[in-house]
Amino acid sequence: MKDTISDLFGKALGIGCAILVATMALAASPAAAASDKSHSHEAHKSDDIYRGYFEDSQIEARTLADWEGDWQSVYPYLQDRSLDPVLAHKAESDEKTIEEYRAYYQTGYKTDVERIVIDGDTFTFYREGNATSAQYASDGHEVLTYKKGNRGVRYIFRKTGGDAAAPMFVQFSDHAIAPVKAGHYHIYSGDDRAALLKEVTNWPTYYPSSLTADGIVQEMLAH
Repeated sequence: MKDTISDLFGKALGIGCAILVATMALAASPAAAASDKSHSHEAHKSDDIYRGYFEDSQIEARTLADWEGDWQSVYPYLQDRSLDPVLAHKAESDEKTIEEYRAYYQTGYKTDVERIVIDGDTFTFYREGNATSAQYASDGHEVLTYKKGNRGVRYIFRKTGGDAAAPMFVQFSDHAIAPVKAGHYHIYSGDDRAALLKEVTNWPTYYPSSLTADGIVQEMLAH
């Protein structure tokens, strides 16, 4: 006897339920659970590294390719109050007021280098539109331990040629400890390698020049 429409509907419904049950069983399988756990573990480990908690064995060498690009200082945006939403957000969950944060970042972001272009091994520093260029090569890295107990890695590059006015050393800090393209960075520059390693209050900060003030605010709020 031919199936009625009701019979066909019932069979289709049964097949659909079977597929749904199989899918749920697969999602709940040990392999799926292990995958979720692995992703959670990796995310937690990445967050720990960003906050400065990591093992020496996790540190890897990096090249200038990680910081290559056209970068702008965020200091002017602090001065014109474009970064006020970031300061307000920080003040909501901390004991500092907006003005106290403004003073903190005034010291931290202060620089007269409004733009840096990194192309291969060549840095071009812009001060009031005037360019100074030099070439740099890796000079290793140093691990710093801060007062809170967390740590940071400074990736150091030494000048190998170029304009005399360009700094002898540049040191990058961007919360990463292995090769990865930087989304922003803090840079320390000068002629005394050891003295730069002791500098922890002034950390000129740079974001891609393609970002608007609002774009930088959104990036900062995301972290």
